Amino acid sequence: MANNKTTTLTFRIEPSLKEALRSAAHREHRSIANMVEVLIRDYCTKNGINIIETQVPLLEDEHK
Repeated sequence: MANNKTTTLTFRIEPSLKEALRSAAHREHRSIANMVEVLIRDYCTKNGINIIETQVPLLEDEHK
């Protein structure tokens, strides 16, 4: 699951939702960004949405 590349996602939400997200992340010892990722993955799993994982090929030196 460890991807080497990420992308930025910027969105606006109500302050009360942000605080709830912050509380949930704190409770699970996660960053807010990681908590959002976990919630999205959970939603997709529960609703049959396939997540295509991208993998970065290893460099030549890493094969040794």
